[in-house]
Amino acid sequence: MSAVLSLPLDPPVLEQPLPAAEQDPRFQPPGDYVSIRGVQLPRAELVDRALFSPAQRDRLRNALMAASPFPHLVLENLFNPALLDLVAEEFDAQPGNCWAEVKSRYESTRRSVLGPTLGPATQLYFDILHSGWFIDWLSSLTGVPYLLPDPKLFGGGLHESRTGATFAVHRDFNRHRHLGLKNEMVFITYLNKGWNPDWGSGLELWDKKHDRCVTTVQPEFGRTILLPHGPISYHGHTKPLQAPDDRPRRSVAAYYYSSPLAGKQHGDESASVFMKMHRMDRAKALARMITPPVVWLLARKVTGRA
Repeated sequence: MSAVLSLPLDPPVLEQPLPAAEQDPRFQPPGDYVSIRGVQLPRAELVDRALFSPAQRDRLRNALMAASPFPHLVLENLFNPALLDLVAEEFDAQPGNCWAEVKSRYESTRRSVLGPTLGPATQLYFDILHSGWFIDWLSSLTGVPYLLPDPKLFGGGLHESRTGATFAVHRDFNRHRHLGLKNEMVFITYLNKGWNPDWGSGLELWDKKHDRCVTTVQPEFGRTILLPHGPISYHGHTKPLQAPDDRPRRSVAAYYYSSPLAGKQHGDESASVFMKMHRMDRAKALARMITPPVVWLLARKVTGRA
């Protein structure tokens, strides 16, 4: 799950750790709120800030790694329910050309198209997921540094299943189709109030070795699942959806990625190139070009510049 780090040629770029939630001014702006269709959402209450404390991060990380049949994490009420109510409303407002119908022998569902135009509440939800502080939190839980979001929501966005829909047990894709980035995890929040397990379409987590479902996560409103991608992360919903009144099963999802170069320093490739350089700097650049990287690194350590 973690990127492999090599010895840097230059000092590494350090990411600022996420401060304790109760001390973080981003959670605390007095009187600051977002208004969507007459509903006021305090910015300090868009997420459950208690889950961002160091102690909670440790607890959640341990729970994720101990989960069976493979690492995953189920969270309840991470997001303000008023925000999720607004997100659910916006499914019905999406025009028909914003949906892609997916039907095959393995799945029957519909998803928002690549780069969808989203309603304000849904856009706010994804803005949170794509923000630096939220991604730092995910990294602290999963141990995967330098996570990258995908604003165009390839494979993610709005998901909706209708009566009879199923999704055969599968692993998600290994790489982003367009960017070539490695898929690290998917983050899903469900939007279905009063869900009855008898209706089917619970998310089944399977043990591939023993060919059996070990855990089923019901798609109840406000429930979120973080599902790291890996060779044994098989999941699906094999029981056909049979909810009353033909009500759909809805969720919002986002994938996170990593680059094969993440955490590795690349010398001059990660530095600005100036058209006119000082004579001494040109000499240093030439020396660096003809000096083996290990020797250069040792010299920086000796001079205290490593």
